[in-house]
Formats: sequence, structure tokens, C-alpha cells
Amino acid sequence: MSKDLVVILTALNLEYEAVRRKLARPQVHRHERGTRFELGTVQDTACRVALGLTNKGNHSAAVIAERAIQEFSPVAVLFVGVAGALWDTARLGDVVMATHVYAYHGGTSEDDGLKARPRVWEAAHGISQLGSHLARVNDWADNTPGHGRAPQVRFGAIAAGEVVQNSKISAEARWIRQHYNDAVAIEMEAAGVAQAGHLNGAPVAIIRGISDRADGTKSSAKDRNWQPRAAANAAAFATRLAVELVGEQEQIAMSQADRARTTDRLKEHVSNTAHNSTVGIMAGSVKESSVYLKADPKVTSPAGLVAELDGLREQLKRHHAEDTLDEDTYREALAELVSARRAARGNTPESSKTATMALKRLRGLIAEFPELVARLAPLVVAAGDLS
Repeated sequence: MSKDLVVILTALNLEYEAVRRKLARPQVHRHERGTRFELGTVQDTACRVALGLTNKGNHSAAVIAERAIQEFSPVAVLFVGVAGALWDTARLGDVVMATHVYAYHGGTSEDDGLKARPRVWEAAHGISQLGSHLARVNDWADNTPGHGRAPQVRFGAIAAGEVVQNSKISAEARWIRQHYNDAVAIEMEAAGVAQAGHLNGAPVAIIRGISDRADGTKSSAKDRNWQPRAAANAAAFATRLAVELVGEQEQIAMSQADRARTTDRLKEHVSNTAHNSTVGIMAGSVKESSVYLKADPKVTSPAGLVAELDGLREQLKRHHAEDTLDEDTYREALAELVSARRAARGNTPESSKTATMALKRLRGLIAEFPELVARLAPLVVAAGDLS
């Protein structure tokens, strides 16, 4: 997986240009079969985007989406553009993010009528959660003067078919209302992209700006007014979502690196405490069901303990920066760490006791973080041994 890259696909050039305006320094990337993408970064961020055009229809969208996934191994695929609203559930200019996608043209024809055979793809849980968070924060929209009220983000099903829907009373409209009446928007590509993501194990988000009502009022004049605005709103939300998705991957990578470093230190400790043919972990002390390891042999002096505490402080800072450690807990933990560090320099029985007590209080504050507790445990024992 490319942990800093998101694929964004559109069906129309107007939608493509709306996303492209959000990118810095886009460069052409040519697939070996001739498909052209543009690679750029979302402005003022490190988030890379591979932007591609699928053209209309679920079939072409599926092919290009799969090609993009195979080419870039992205964090996610976002399909971005305009759509028609159903049942007046969203206003013109609003953004709809699909909770699930219906391929509504599936069915079987029988003597007593046409029976629906829907196919449904649910949005990935993590993307849905992140989209809901961004909607609550509500700071993603472009504040361009003259564009009227700020757009809102709606969540619900999107119906994807093979025809342009522009009627309230047609047989097609009645079919959709009968079988898919929870759909909030309708378009022609989401099912193909969702299927490609499902087959390739890539998370997919469908993000559509509402440009018409799919009720017979769609016209060229209205399209010229609302399509660019709806496409721009969808592009603004999608690029913000892309940045957050890449940021989450960076946080996950940092956490994994922390766990790996903790594991390496524990392995080294176990190796150093092994003696001759003795196999196992030598416990410094056992209280109730917890086993506290003896300190690493390197922590044999106040200076060594101070150095280890400085390393622990940097790890606390990373957790705070990643918002996994709240502000109040972080401040209290730092205070105990500073107290232990100051006492560790004293090298007396009283200072050893002070340092040990401070580290035990610190252990209670960070009990929810196993990697921090694992690093702290041998330091508690080391503080007690430095008297």
C-alpha cells in the first residue's frame, strides 16, 4: 500500500477540473495500457493524489478503478462528482457521502412483473467514521463570496444505474421509489467503483455534489449554474477526506514503529537476563498478577536512568501529538516524569524512594497504553535499585 496516496476518480471533465484545482504540481502518469492519470499533492499538504477520468457509466468506472488500484495501491479510492437528489432529501449544492451503494438495475422478469435483485456495497467503516467526523467539524467548504449558504454533508444510500434519471413519474422513477426509497441520490458510476474496490480489497468512498433533483426539472441552464458549484463542493470535501486518510496512515505507522521498538527492547532485556542454560524472564518483583522485569543492565547509574526517562518523555510527546493521550493526562504524566528525573540525580535512599513513587504514579496514568507501561516497568525497578 502507498501510505501517502489516495486515488480520486471522476466521470466528467468538469468534475475532474474541480479536483485538479485542489492539487499542486500535477504531473502526467501514463498507464501501460494508455490510461492517463495525474499525480499531484493536495495544496499545502503532503497528501498525494492520483487523479483519473473514467467517463460515464458503471462499466467504464469499474475498469478504470481497478486499473488505478493495481497501479497505485492507494490508501483508498474516492469517486467524486455530481448527482441528482431523490425525494428532496438534499439541497442543491449539498454533498452526499454514500453509506452504501445500490446497483438498482438488477432484477428478474416474471409473469407477475419485474422483481428486484439488488446488489449492495457498504462503505468501509473507517472511511464512514472519518467522513462523519469531518461533517461535524464542518470546516472543509470553500468560503467563496457569492456562493450563498454553506453546503452540508448528507449520508445515505446512493443508487447507481445505467440511465440519466430526470423524472418523478416514469416507470424507472416508480421502480426506484418502490425498491430503493432510502436512496438520497442517483448517478451512474458508483456501483462499478464499489465493485472494483470490493474485488481488490481497497476502501472506497462515493462523494457526490447535488446538481439537480432528478425530477424533470433538470435543464442545460440549471446545469451550467449548479454543476460547477456541486462539483467544487464535492472536490473540497473529498480532498479534505484524502488528507485525513493519509494522516491516519501516518499515525498508524508511528504507533507500529513504537510497538516494534518496545518489542525489540523487551527482547534485548530477556536476552541480557538469560544466564547459561536458564530460559525465561527473571522477575525483579511480583505483585498480585503483575510481573515487573529487572532493569536493563545499561540502567546502572542515575545518568542511565535519566537517559531512559528522557526517551520515555519523547514517547509520551508522540502519543500526545497523535491525540491518543489527552491534554490533562499528558500534563500530569510529564509532571511525574520530571519529578522522577530530578530525584534520580540525587543518588540517595530518599531520592530513590521519591523517584520510584513518581514512576509508580506515572504508571497509573498511562495504564491504558501497554507499550508505555512496558517501557516504564523496568525503570520503576531501576529507580529502586539506585539508592
